[in-house]
Amino acid sequence: MRRLLIAVAVLALAGCSARSTTSPSGDKPSASASDSAAAADFGTLRHVCHSGTVKASTAQGVTNSEIKVGVFSDVGFTKNPEFVDAAKVFTSWCNDAGGINGRKLVPVTHDSKLVEVRQRMIEACRSDFALVGGGAALDGMGVKDRLNCLLPDFPGQTSQAIGADLQVTVQGAATGYSPYGGYFSWLLKEAYPDSASSVGIIAGDSPVVKPITAQDKETLIAAGGKITYSDLYPAQGVSDWTPYAQSIKNKKVKGLVFLGDFASLAKLEQVLTNIGYAPDWIDANSNAYGPAFIQLAGPALAKQANFADLGGFAPLEDSSNPATKAVEDLYKKYAPDAQVTLPALKAFSSWLLFATAAGDCAELTRKCVYDNALKQTAWTGGGLQAPMDLSSPTVPPKCFDPVKATAKGWVAADFKPDTGAYRCNVTPYKFKGTYAKPLTLADVGKSLADLK
Repeated sequence: MRRLLIAVAVLALAGCSARSTTSPSGDKPSASASDSAAAADFGTLRHVCHSGTVKASTAQGVTNSEIKVGVFSDVGFTKNPEFVDAAKVFTSWCNDAGGINGRKLVPVTHDSKLVEVRQRMIEACRSDFALVGGGAALDGMGVKDRLNCLLPDFPGQTSQAIGADLQVTVQGAATGYSPYGGYFSWLLKEAYPDSASSVGIIAGDSPVVKPITAQDKETLIAAGGKITYSDLYPAQGVSDWTPYAQSIKNKKVKGLVFLGDFASLAKLEQVLTNIGYAPDWIDANSNAYGPAFIQLAGPALAKQANFADLGGFAPLEDSSNPATKAVEDLYKKYAPDAQVTLPALKAFSSWLLFATAAGDCAELTRKCVYDNALKQTAWTGGGLQAPMDLSSPTVPPKCFDPVKATAKGWVAADFKPDTGAYRCNVTPYKFKGTYAKPLTLADVGKSLADLK
């Protein structure tokens, strides 16, 4: 979900084979990944990784024994290694089971350090077979170079670059549609219908966030909301949130969308609580989804109703989901000190997609892997997410699953799911405003015919 990297961007700019390629959703559940690494089954996916007899390949980054795969991360700036950890866990498990038809996966971390995306992309273009399971807050800086060198991308997370050519994202790009149409509609029409008369939005002041703010406003209005408050806060931080809290109270904001870092949101909510005001709901966004926000918000959670939409990914708290449990078990084995996060689950699903697509190539080429990934019309990552049609970047978003913050942690909201843990019977909202379009191969003078 594209708002996950907002906080990073705000802070930065302040300082700166045998298997079928059809959908796995119909497969019978198999043993979890933790039950038998040698079999390399994962949830509903069978034989994700295994040994085999390789056929010679002339593709960049591929030898008879290895596949070099790039992983983007802002770890040098954020100190958050979640994409690096996910790559380590997946490739260790996959390689132990024989790799991709006998070839070992070699993950190469490209530390973009927030503002060095283009430099790292140029390096990746020189050596990698593909990009998998990574993310950078300013990822848009590297798209032209990636398309120029025809480098496929299976990202764990996107911010600016979602929907660009040669990219397959496991949650779907949903180009031209709001990813939060169903979620906002639920908040305004079902959960808190009285809140529609006064909705506010506050965001960190940065060029990266402004188009997302505009899109959220359009989506809220289309869902029946009336925007009565809109403000920006300095990207470098706020020493006193009282003026913002007082404005929210004076405007009688009943629903508040917050776009920024969760530490700032926690401070704002503490001030709101101190002045005796609480909106009906606050969209903390999935950036806040985790234990850190719960700890920072503290007593304010008793008064403030915080929600986040996971966009059709399984909640980490759902211990009944075998796929989530499998990821946790693999982390315990291969990276016991690492934390499983929502971006980590997305990255893991991206690795599974890449491995599934690559394993079905008799001859390993970029074109074969990319084409195979597009054949997935109900991708679930073995059970990590709601079914998603990956065949086109313009497929509308289908599912949402909001969670609520409580003093004891995040819990599933009462949103009446209709497809397992998700709600997918929603009417997508197509943007009517004019926003930047994703880059295409034609923009760099190339076409799919150039992909080999």
